[in-house]
Amino acid sequence: MVDMLMLLVGEAMAPLLTRLYYNSGGNSLWMVTLAQSAGAPLLVIPFLLTPRAAAVGEPRPAPAASKMVAICVALGLVVGCDNLMYSYAMLYLPVSTFSLLAATQLAFNAVTSRLINAQRFTPLVVNSVVVLTFSAALLGVDDPSSSSSVGGGAGGDAVQRGKHAAGVVLTLSASAVYALILSLFEATFDKVIGTATPRWVLKMQISTNAVAATVSATALFASGEWRTIGGEMAAYAATVVGVAVGWQAATLGAVRLIARVSSLFANVTGTLALPMVPVLAVALFGDKMTGTKVVAMLMAVWGFLSYVYQHYLDGRRAAAREGRVHAAAGCGICTDQMNYS
Repeated sequence: MVDMLMLLVGEAMAPLLTRLYYNSGGNSLWMVTLAQSAGAPLLVIPFLLTPRAAAVGEPRPAPAASKMVAICVALGLVVGCDNLMYSYAMLYLPVSTFSLLAATQLAFNAVTSRLINAQRFTPLVVNSVVVLTFSAALLGVDDPSSSSSVGGGAGGDAVQRGKHAAGVVLTLSASAVYALILSLFEATFDKVIGTATPRWVLKMQISTNAVAATVSATALFASGEWRTIGGEMAAYAATVVGVAVGWQAATLGAVRLIARVSSLFANVTGTLALPMVPVLAVALFGDKMTGTKVVAMLMAVWGFLSYVYQHYLDGRRAAAREGRVHAAAGCGICTDQMNYS
């Protein structure tokens, strides 16, 4: 329950605070990108306080350190690229449009889970993928002038349309990469580490985010943006810190749910924040809730509910199988006792 709450609060809070940063005059893309991973040191204290899990059964040998370093560096680089795409997307799009488009990560995750984690496709999953795809397509062809203006400069309808199109492409690309990251985390826990203890979850989260933050900080200094952030940090320090905490809470909640259940379930839970962000964006930033956005939101919720119902059916089947196994075991014991008598 705590994991789900962290994911939901983080998923709702981080995009809204990022939009607040841009709307208030902040213009450092690399600062926003860095903030998405810079909260990793906050997890060091819970990592140190988390006891090692007692071994159950025959202990599995720990994975080679060189292999884990390579995996964490590779995942961290991918996370850093994904963070940069999200930073550009949130600059170019109203937060309501961004959040609705980001829901397509559920559809992308269905594909990556099938290819990487051997999750099965069902009619309900296919329905969800199709509905979310059409939802994204609606937002992609929506008139950007019908939404509130976004930060990063204007310059006419052509420029606004170009930024809107770029924002749509970047959001969809970032959502696909995020879905891939979740599936790769799940594959790492299942096939490389062989366990998903709280310490391993925290270790993976800290390591990958440290790599992503290092890449973002390097780019921040290489681009020269660091010269302008002195004044920004004084004005927007609380906002940037909030962005860092929000993304870290969302990511930690997602990784813990991956370890406990699956990447697909983590994505489904994150999509629960879908209806909240557009509504809050209308109240806080004056985003216009157009008819297209309403239809897209309803379609996205429909896709989400398809996933939830499929998860419910899978849970019932698993419980029924477990009940049959227990019943068969009980019958076997009774038979053995009768034969003994």
